[in-house]
Amino acid sequence: MTDQKKTILQLFFFFLLLLLESTLEQQTSSSSPVEKSALLVLRSSLGLRGRDWPVKGDPCLNWNGVRCDQNGSVTHINISRFRRTRVGNQNPQFSVDSLVSLTRLASFNASRFSLPGPIPVLLGSSLLTLRVLDLSSCSITGTIPANLSGLSRLTFLDLSNNSIQGNIPLSLTSLQNLSFLDLSSNSVDGLIPASIGALSKLQRLNLSHNALSSSIPPSLGDMSALVELDLSFNDLSGSVPSELKELRNLQTLVVAGNRLSGSLPTDLFSFMSKLQIVDFRGCGFTAVLPSTLWSLPDLKILDLSGNQFSNELPNTTVSFGSTVSLLNMSENMFYGNLALILRRFRVVDLTRNYFQGKVPDFVPINASLSNNCLQGPTSQRGLSDCSSFYSSKGLSFDNFGQQPAQEKKPESPWLSHRIKVIIAAVGGSILVMLVLILLPITVNFCVRRRNRSSTSTRPRGRHNGVGPLPPDETLPSERGGVSVNYASLGTSFTYQQLLNATKEFGDANLIKKGRSGDLFKGVLETGVQVVVKRINLELMKSNEAYLTELDFFSRFAHPRVVPFVGKCLKNTTQKLLVYKYMMNRDLPSSLFYKSSSLVDDGLKSLDWITRLKIALGAAEGLSYLHHDCSPSIVHRDVQASSILLDDKFEVRLGSFSKACHQENNGRPKKIARLLSRLSQSSQESVPDSPATATCAYDVYCFGKILLELITGKIGISSCEEPQFKKILTEIIPHISSQDKEPITNILDQSLLVDEDLLEEVWAMAIVARSCLNPKPTRRPLMRHVVQALENPLRVVREDSSESERFRTIGSSRGSSSSGRVFGSWRQSISDPVAAGTSSLLSQAEGLARSGGMTGSSTRGSSRGASSRRSMKDV
Repeated sequence: MTDQKKTILQLFFFFLLLLLESTLEQQTSSSSPVEKSALLVLRSSLGLRGRDWPVKGDPCLNWNGVRCDQNGSVTHINISRFRRTRVGNQNPQFSVDSLVSLTRLASFNASRFSLPGPIPVLLGSSLLTLRVLDLSSCSITGTIPANLSGLSRLTFLDLSNNSIQGNIPLSLTSLQNLSFLDLSSNSVDGLIPASIGALSKLQRLNLSHNALSSSIPPSLGDMSALVELDLSFNDLSGSVPSELKELRNLQTLVVAGNRLSGSLPTDLFSFMSKLQIVDFRGCGFTAVLPSTLWSLPDLKILDLSGNQFSNELPNTTVSFGSTVSLLNMSENMFYGNLALILRRFRVVDLTRNYFQGKVPDFVPINASLSNNCLQGPTSQRGLSDCSSFYSSKGLSFDNFGQQPAQEKKPESPWLSHRIKVIIAAVGGSILVMLVLILLPITVNFCVRRRNRSSTSTRPRGRHNGVGPLPPDETLPSERGGVSVNYASLGTSFTYQQLLNATKEFGDANLIKKGRSGDLFKGVLETGVQVVVKRINLELMKSNEAYLTELDFFSRFAHPRVVPFVGKCLKNTTQKLLVYKYMMNRDLPSSLFYKSSSLVDDGLKSLDWITRLKIALGAAEGLSYLHHDCSPSIVHRDVQASSILLDDKFEVRLGSFSKACHQENNGRPKKIARLLSRLSQSSQESVPDSPATATCAYDVYCFGKILLELITGKIGISSCEEPQFKKILTEIIPHISSQDKEPITNILDQSLLVDEDLLEEVWAMAIVARSCLNPKPTRRPLMRHVVQALENPLRVVREDSSESERFRTIGSSRGSSSSGRVFGSWRQSISDPVAAGTSSLLSQAEGLARSGGMTGSSTRGSSRGASSRRSMKDV
């Protein structure tokens, strides 16, 4: 009996304990009525959806982004990327007054949630427990409140990507616990506070893309904990203070795009042993680069482009931890031989310097070496330019490895006369043969053209495909000596206006030196950021390049084309064209970006989703030129630098100085076919070149860009054709239509992709391989490339209902027939846009053997008939 009583008592205490634990759990997880009321008011003022914050639910238990402590007090609110209700979208406001009632709130994250208006004063006067405040990309206006200094516990403050104006308040430097401060991509002006060095715990400081002026304060050297410093793209002047050498923990140093000048302190990098990223591009630095920079053991990214550094490379090697790195020394005055230090870097750009000698084997195969004084590579500087430069240095030039011309001995007059007679006889024989061959062809051509012109209703001009676009009938032709009137095209600026906007075309505003003109960043009187192209007609061989752009922008506009702002054409020697400034510049400049995370540091590559977005945007732009313009427009300068990116990485195509109508509507001329047959005896095919005015050439160049996005190797799309063939022989064997695993051998090592994303990479690689087919008629149309990139998984993924491994290729959304889609990739020679192209599947080995091409559902009889014709071709 006693044992039974003990058992009953034990069970009683056991159930009592369970009841007590459940009561404690309810107390620790349920929010207080006061704070729930405050959250409901916040839900209403911001217009949050019920699925995120349900009225009947407990905020601490089932509200997205809300966390509470054990007492039921709200400690964290995260509404990042939340969507508003329909009513909330009609009148969005920065109304967060109810946060005052949350007395233990430690974190408020509203990044990428629209909060139009100025920052409320209450954020700095009431939320005294706040540690994290993230208001990045929230459409905030106004100035930075001075009372934010009241947030004494704040460790993280991110106000980037807004429209904040005014100065940086001095009171902000009193936040002693700050470890992260990001004010980038705003319109903050004035000076960097001299007292900013008081933020001794700050690890990351990003003030880039603002309008800050004056010089870099030496007090930055007092921030001993600083890991990342980004002051790029402001209006800073002066020199780099030597006090920065005390930043011993610094890993990222970026001051690009300012008006800095002078030489760097010789001991600047003496103690910065942890530096990984150094970006000095476009600053106007001169003199010698400190040699200690090359010995940094963890250096990964070094960008010195657009300066006036002038010294030789150190011919020594150092131990380094990583070979996945980038070196950009373009547009400087480096000289001498290429040194072993280049072995350290995987991607190298040495264009527009004065290096001489042979190219050693240790130089990366994809290195950009044009516009130097090197032996072997094409597109080098002239002999006079190289000789004068080395003479100014007191050095001798190697004359491109050639011996000086020796004085020839006088020839015998009798021998000279005999040679002339032989040459004349041979030349006469060749001339007679050419006349006999070409006369019938010429007569036949003239007769056929006269018959064709006599039957036409009106005369039509014919464009040769290599000059500017022929002008509209509404515009007088400039070919006859009559100037074309472009008064209504964009805004007409005065030369003085653009001179002021670009700070007198100073080197600090120089973006790059282009083939058709130099590009400068400028800010108009209205505050609009622009890019000004300065075209010097005295240096250009012809004025067709700028006329081509004016012709193009006078007729065509598209969301995928860079907006044309205006021009200045009154100057007889210089023409100025003005475009909208793209925040992320071009693809080579944005393929890598700086991380702003507290956990991850260093330079990161663009994620795969963004890369796919860029590829699709570029394809849409080219598809517009090829298929929506009449006649079709060929870009002829498709490379990574032609793909401009705005602040959201949306693509805008630029560089239209070579654009023209497609040659002969895409059909090969008879004389071209004849010459092609005559040259078939030599087994080597003629490579594509910019002189090829066909849409298929644009597709070929676009394939290079896809490889650049996949591999992360900057410069593939701009390298010379012989060099690209070497790269292609290394890449193509890893693109198999049967297996996706080989893709990992060429994939950018900085990309983190899961199984689904790897299939998208695989699909893009197959598209790239198809675009790079050596036969132009076998390349896909650009509109079909768009379809494939819109849904890349359909290029490679197995159909679950059948056993075929590859059934279809990228189609437009909503397509239900793989047969129709596959067949649509085949194009007959009668297509007005391009000569016949085959499907992407037929370009990849084994895809055409799949058998899953039986469907033929249509939307209209004409489309169904076209699909059936395509299926016959397949």
